[in-house]
Amino acid sequence: MQLLTLGLNHQTAPLALRERLAFVPTEVGNTIARLRDNLSTRDNGNLTEALIVSTCNRTELYCAVEEPQTASDALSDFLATSKQLDAAELRRSTYVLPQANAVRHAFRVASGLDSMVLGEPQILGQMKQAEKLSREAGGMGLLLNHLFQRTFAVAKEVRSTTEIGTQSVSMAAAAVRVAERIFGSLADSHVLFVGAGEMIELCATHFAARHPKSIAVANRTEERAQSLAAKLQGKAMRLADLTDNLTRFDIVVSCTASSLPIIGLGMVERALKARRHRPMFIVDLAVPRDVEPEVARLDDVYVYTVDDLGKIVQSGTETRQAAVAQAEAIIESRVRDFEGWLKTRAAVPVIQGLRSRADELRAHELERARKRLAAGDSPDLVLEHLATALTNKFLHAPVAALHQSAADDDAARDRLIATLSRFYTSPSDN
Repeated sequence: MQLLTLGLNHQTAPLALRERLAFVPTEVGNTIARLRDNLSTRDNGNLTEALIVSTCNRTELYCAVEEPQTASDALSDFLATSKQLDAAELRRSTYVLPQANAVRHAFRVASGLDSMVLGEPQILGQMKQAEKLSREAGGMGLLLNHLFQRTFAVAKEVRSTTEIGTQSVSMAAAAVRVAERIFGSLADSHVLFVGAGEMIELCATHFAARHPKSIAVANRTEERAQSLAAKLQGKAMRLADLTDNLTRFDIVVSCTASSLPIIGLGMVERALKARRHRPMFIVDLAVPRDVEPEVARLDDVYVYTVDDLGKIVQSGTETRQAAVAQAEAIIESRVRDFEGWLKTRAAVPVIQGLRSRADELRAHELERARKRLAAGDSPDLVLEHLATALTNKFLHAPVAALHQSAADDDAARDRLIATLSRFYTSPSDN
């Protein structure tokens, strides 16, 4: 089996395509099951393991397959069909990474080297969640389990021994920076957070530090909204009440797992009219987007997506570039370690075959010996015959290979002789 990664990210695909290919957590289990069902044949690459990483910046499939080239085509077609995308458009935006390249990519992603925000820590948690979902769906096997355990260890090593994450300008900090450009001090601003996940909690912490006039949290699960609002000394509201209350907020930060926009053009138009066109700042951190794209065309509203904030964040990466070379060196060393493990795994089927054949020979000769003992033959003669028969049968294959090597070129014959000599030379000859 071989490792294979197929995916797209913020460097290869625009937000409009990334959001169409995103998988919410509730989709992952069923998708992995369908992958294993549909791509388990040789014609589709013999896929046996699968894991899906889907964030605002990337959607990637990590798989164990027998036929990488066949599997990459089948995976691309599967994604296009599942998400109703044009297969040719999808292929133009995806990358395919086999074996060591797949390992290197996983290590770099988890370490924050492939993120829109260099060194950002959220991706490691997202990859751990992806591993958990795949395990629950039965998608993890020997290869992916080892890959992701090593990935998490490498990410920890990179973050603890380099300064890749220091002075990181997060999406949340960038959102606050833009808000202050628009409103100046946030002391008179009313802020609404839509959703109650990790990203929203991070953003809320940054905004709360600026002491806005009020904070509210809207979420489908009211208990989670109340829990986060209590931490922020704000108020909770039902997501169903968003339409009637949007007009009260100057800043709206949204990040939910909804597959469809929850803040529409008409909703924002009505809110702006009621606000007498006082400006609104809307931050959409969700992929797929929570805010209809048409909202950005309205006057008096500023809409920033993850890609817009990413451009702001990039201006602060210079101070971390010195740590990149050190992080890359660590990753290359760990990739070589993983390649060594893969090579040892390649010998496992041969070892299993040898053991199986040896067990067959042993069982056969042991049965013959028991029959001879039952017939009254001398135990010493039976043991002598058993030992001789096993020795001859175990040596048959290497001796036959030596005889056949006469037809090989000199170099191949010499390699075979040297290998067999290492294994079959008696200790007294060493």
